[in-house]
Amino acid sequence: MANVLELAGVRKIFRDFWGRPRVCALADVDLAVGRGEIFALLGRNGAGKSTLMQICLGLLAPTAGRAIVLGGAPGDLRVRGRIGYLPEESYLHGFLTARETLLLHAGLCGLPRHEAKARAEHLLELVDLRAAARRPAAEFSKGMLRRLCLAQALVGDPELLFLDEPTVGLDPLGTRSVMDLLLRLKGLGRTVFLSSHILGEVEEVADSFAILDRGRVLCAGARAELLAGEGGAARSLEDFFLAAIQGGGRPCGAQARS
Repeated sequence: MANVLELAGVRKIFRDFWGRPRVCALADVDLAVGRGEIFALLGRNGAGKSTLMQICLGLLAPTAGRAIVLGGAPGDLRVRGRIGYLPEESYLHGFLTARETLLLHAGLCGLPRHEAKARAEHLLELVDLRAAARRPAAEFSKGMLRRLCLAQALVGDPELLFLDEPTVGLDPLGTRSVMDLLLRLKGLGRTVFLSSHILGEVEEVADSFAILDRGRVLCAGARAELLAGEGGAARSLEDFFLAAIQGGGRPCGAQARS
């Protein structure tokens, strides 16, 4: 299985006004994500997850190391055109309706008007917002905004989808719908890279995962292999995650695939 994302020796150091190093957010990160899988990046707050995702998106440049996304540099416009992104916070124009929001972004993706309309209607149905299509986003609940942002990330029919805390603000039914959608996208050959603190959701849908702590990858690999306990008894992802974090930063399993 070909990799859609590869990180080799990625380091990110944030400096102060005088150029002095202040924070090492990522330290020699090696990671690989295979095509057509759901990959989850896990870690406590401040572990470096958002920094790593922003490097993959080309929003930050690494201090050292190499990042390859879909065979090219993360900042390449041709690569960005094949990527979808859902940030942790929902940023939308409140005066635009749900339909207008999707039509705007379809236009930015270069879709012809007739295709843009069809795509917008399909996505409104997909995220269960057709009934609210004519309402401005300013009137939406947090969960509705989240679903609209997810639809926005899917407008360009991306090969690789980055999701930062995709189920924040969603009720159990909305969360279930998003998880089902991720599995559907996987079935269509799309790759999903998600970051989440809700380990039960990750355990249900992820094919592989990595645990990041203090900027270092503690472990990475296939979910089934990492969670396999002694004697064939599987551990829960929560138990595995807590053991990894409390293990004092020692690697806890198979490292990233090449």
